[in-house]
Amino acid sequence: MAEEAPKRKINFTKIALFGLGPVLLLGIGVGAGAFLFMPTQTPIEQVEELIEKKLKQAGQLPSLDGLDEENLEPQKVSKETPVNETFVTSYYTFADNFTTNLNKSKQFLQVSVGVSTQYDETVIENVEKHQMALRSEVLGVIGTYSVDDIDGKIGRDNLANSIKDAINVKLLDLEGFGGVEGVHFTSFVLQ
Repeated sequence: MAEEAPKRKINFTKIALFGLGPVLLLGIGVGAGAFLFMPTQTPIEQVEELIEKKLKQAGQLPSLDGLDEENLEPQKVSKETPVNETFVTSYYTFADNFTTNLNKSKQFLQVSVGVSTQYDETVIENVEKHQMALRSEVLGVIGTYSVDDIDGKIGRDNLANSIKDAINVKLLDLEGFGGVEGVHFTSFVLQ
């Protein structure tokens, strides 16, 4: 009889330990990682939670005392805005153009003039009421300027300021109050 090869005994404990052990450890690691690091909220819920947290830190989130769960919708938060006092500017344009010769010149200037004020309508009513006297003042002021005096923007601004001062002096004389704050040229023709 030939010798029989010795039968190897299969060690199931070693197979279980080396075969199933790593699979079991891998499963436990994946499970623990998923539990610890996977978000339990959707991205939208995460963003809403962050916004709510920031609003609480800033003190802009209204308290939820006395509200039921049904009324937990976002509430509008009113902010106080600074109140700036603004004034309405009123304008008046003289009906006809002003045409007059310039000082020491054969040329003449034709302008359309408007005035503005932020006072009440009384100033505009006074300008309309005394239009003839004010037209005379404007023509007198324009006649004192030469061609060189009204050249460029600075010259025109100086003319406008002189007209404004003359109108206010005349209104002060006639009504006791001037109130014209600006003179504007709607047309300006030098010939």
